[in-house]
Amino acid sequence: MTRFGFERPPPVLLAVIASTFFVGFGGGVVFPILPNLGAVLGISAFMVGAILSANRWVRLVANAPAGALVDRYGTRTPFVVGLFVEGVATLGYVVALAVPAGIAPEAWFLLARVLWGLGSAAVFATAYTIAADLSDSGDRGTNMGIVRGGITMGFPAGLVLGGVVSAVAGNVAAFAVAAAFALTASVVAYRYVPETHVTGDRSGDSIKPWEVDTAVPALTVGLVNFGLMFAYIGALFSTLVLFLGANDISLFGLAPQGTSGLFMAGTVVSAAAFMLAGGRISDTRESRTPILLTFLAVSFVGFLLLARAGSVVSLGLACVFIGAGQGGTSGPMMALLADLTPDERMGRASGTNNVLGDVGGGLGPMVSLPLIEAVGFTPIYAACAALPLLAGGVLLLGVRRETGTFLPGRVADEARGTDPSGVVDS
Repeated sequence: MTRFGFERPPPVLLAVIASTFFVGFGGGVVFPILPNLGAVLGISAFMVGAILSANRWVRLVANAPAGALVDRYGTRTPFVVGLFVEGVATLGYVVALAVPAGIAPEAWFLLARVLWGLGSAAVFATAYTIAADLSDSGDRGTNMGIVRGGITMGFPAGLVLGGVVSAVAGNVAAFAVAAAFALTASVVAYRYVPETHVTGDRSGDSIKPWEVDTAVPALTVGLVNFGLMFAYIGALFSTLVLFLGANDISLFGLAPQGTSGLFMAGTVVSAAAFMLAGGRISDTRESRTPILLTFLAVSFVGFLLLARAGSVVSLGLACVFIGAGQGGTSGPMMALLADLTPDERMGRASGTNNVLGDVGGGLGPMVSLPLIEAVGFTPIYAACAALPLLAGGVLLLGVRRETGTFLPGRVADEARGTDPSGVVDS
């Protein structure tokens, strides 16, 4: 069924979207709370940055094994288990605030973020692989955008929950509600997500769990992801609450925690809207490269606006542009990766993309927070504006080397081994 030009996603993808949306609450809830809470708990700015980025450093190690194991054993089990681990990790935030005095809360927050990284490595590798399994060249960009939107939209819900609920009912209540939603995600996945992936030979050692896909498409898309995640999640999300306090910007009379949650949620809502649009447009064009370059340019403009923002209106406009640029690249970028990657290596290619994205997301807080203390916000945000431009250059060089042209056409899909329900053919 189609409506307004879009096809209804397969039921399995709807279940994936619901699961990743619910679990995403735990990813967003910590960002509006921890930067300000750090001062209360006696946690240094560097340690706050390390905690916020710890999940990405763990995923740096876990992404490649997760992708390889998906190619070898399938998608269902790692998807369900990964969601459950993320739910347990979210409960760790509650423990961090409930530990007796004298026991370092930063250790519990760090442990929770480590567990979150392990779970999300499995979830990311499987979610994108499921979308690739259920797609062909005519709807791959749309389906990738939809799944990425599901993964992403839980994050702004967590940002709002972390900012607003903590202001109204306290930090423990915000973390507890997020944990309940995160644990619900694994129940949804267990009930409604079947196996979709054609797996490799499990008996031999031709597939090594630690193997990273070093093919040009995986490295190209991964490096683009690196630049975007460094600027967006790594720099913007970890510093916005401090920027608001320094510039006395507030929405609805909320403190910086609540206001930052709303602004960050706005960027992700914008991203989610353009994920679907960008993916769909790339499915209707001969090449996905132009739409990718367009949205990278939008991201560049957004960070330039952020560097000059000084009011609610100017900051809101910058957030919309940044979100649009981030979201608009996601669907076409993952679709391009699937276009150029053999079916049996898609899990590992997704893992490699996630590895490089997490390097960027992990470096962002650790670099930006101390540098902002030293040189201020404007130089850091202006430097972040250059990263989408560099990513565009990497994209062009990578696709040219792989395909012989800067504008490769969408590859005609070959059989991916699934029936219309999304369950692997026996």
